[in-house]
Amino acid sequence: MKKQTFALYFGNRGFFPESLIASAREEVAQAVKEAGYDYVIAPEGLTRYGAVETREEGRAWAAWLKEQEYDGIIMSLPNFSDENGAVQAVLDNTKPIFIQAYPDEIGKMDFEHRRDSYCGKFSIEDVFHQYGIPFTVLKPHVVHPSTPEFRQNILDFAAICRVVNGMKRFSIGCIGARTSKFKTVRYDEITLQKYGITVETFDLSDLVYRFGKLSDDDPAVLAKKERFKKYTDFSCVPADKLLTIAKIAKIIDDYVEEFRLDCVTLRCWEEIQSIFGVAVCVIISEMNDRGVVCACEIDLCSAINMYSMQLASGQPTACVDWNNNYGDDPDKVILFHCGSTAQSLMEGCGKVTDHKMFAKGNPGCGWGANEGRIKAFPMTYSNCKTENGKLTFYIGEGRFTGEPIEEGFFGCGGVAEIGELQDKLITLGRNGFRHHTAVGVGHMKLVLEEAFRYYLGYDILDI
Repeated sequence: MKKQTFALYFGNRGFFPESLIASAREEVAQAVKEAGYDYVIAPEGLTRYGAVETREEGRAWAAWLKEQEYDGIIMSLPNFSDENGAVQAVLDNTKPIFIQAYPDEIGKMDFEHRRDSYCGKFSIEDVFHQYGIPFTVLKPHVVHPSTPEFRQNILDFAAICRVVNGMKRFSIGCIGARTSKFKTVRYDEITLQKYGITVETFDLSDLVYRFGKLSDDDPAVLAKKERFKKYTDFSCVPADKLLTIAKIAKIIDDYVEEFRLDCVTLRCWEEIQSIFGVAVCVIISEMNDRGVVCACEIDLCSAINMYSMQLASGQPTACVDWNNNYGDDPDKVILFHCGSTAQSLMEGCGKVTDHKMFAKGNPGCGWGANEGRIKAFPMTYSNCKTENGKLTFYIGEGRFTGEPIEEGFFGCGGVAEIGELQDKLITLGRNGFRHHTAVGVGHMKLVLEEAFRYYLGYDILDI
């Protein structure tokens, strides 16, 4: 993955000490580098003192910026800093902006050293709001670049940039129609397109046709077979079923490549079982583990959330059911799916089985469920819906506890602990959210809310 790059902006206002700018240019650049990112910085001679104060200096900085490749702007305010120059500098910018203001120091509050950035930050926020320029501000209000707090600010801002830049315009492939039994996963393509989300649809008949033309000894199919055998435990799977799974996986990869899809959702039953005699759970699992987001049951909205959290965290995500209570603990729930969870989110190695729900009526038709247990980790859960022309999300945080689930519980599940869960479930049910939720590794609520609310224009339901 290409290292993210930030454009560094430094503000100034003539009433305040410009002597603080030179050290700021060094300190912010060093902090970005130590956090693991690249930066571009305007030549010191482009403007007075290497900072922006006037409208003309802002225009000069904007012209320089147009020649750069960058993922976001870190706007550093070493002193109060002029808002008119700042506006001109970023008026045509389309990337996220993080405003950082320097703190004053006790003992350095004389006229030669006092910054007043605490106040100046408000001034720039106010005028950006007037102009409709979106921006990011994080806690604390003022922060020195050498502190751990600023390092965390950079990490959070980098994640915000990944989400915003990745979701401004992207494509989802829907392979197969929504099954009529699952009206819960309905969505509105026109609403999604308004937000830059393009839906590409493929009838299952096309997959069947492609499957018929694909030879057993195709090099890509043979490579898939080897990949799956190394990915998880296929020891019980009949050879012909492994071959079928490999062929279907190769075809889905072809869709992703041909149509440049950013994520996929798949009609995973019942035709797949009746026509091919397999379940595609392990295909979905493997795709998510290598960074190609895939949701089952044509749950496109879950795929959107999975994609957002993968962008934020850089780790695999999963689509799971709000499935079972865990004894009488009101804040615990078993989150489950049949076997589509990424292997890296599971305890140890999974085992591919004959999907028990499908095998109940037709034994041998459901080989492909990657069964196991979800391991313990802090997690974010989220989903969305399209309704009345709006795309609305909820975002919450909790943790997978790693507590045991009895051996007879089929599929892949994990115990999750979520504070005030019962109230949240009532809110989600009353507001028309589905029985699925997407989960990702780590606490990402701050990052997702910032990206969704202030840059992407999504609605957020508070839970």
